[in-house]
Amino acid sequence: MIHDTHAAILVLAMATTTWLLRFLPFLVFRKRVPRYVLYLGMVLPAAIIGMLVVYCLKDVSLATVPHGLPELIAAAATVALQCWRRNSLVSILGGTAAYMVLVHILG
Repeated sequence: MIHDTHAAILVLAMATTTWLLRFLPFLVFRKRVPRYVLYLGMVLPAAIIGMLVVYCLKDVSLATVPHGLPELIAAAATVALQCWRRNSLVSILGGTAAYMVLVHILG
């Protein structure tokens, strides 16, 4: 019973924090959004994607078979799907599926 209460409190705390983080900018910037916030809104998505790519590819070994081919092909498939469909969900799912198939075939 204590575990259920503890879990409920944790979920409530996380939900409240998430709600506050999403709602707070609307309270803080009621009248006018500062230029630096608009700038960050333009540059941060690309920076975050870049960091995720680096993080995902940091442990790829080019010296051992399959020499990073599954990662390279899956990344190219993800980029191609994004350019073609302009749908993040399709790109992520397609790239993940390509990677999983390639790992089983080449790995």
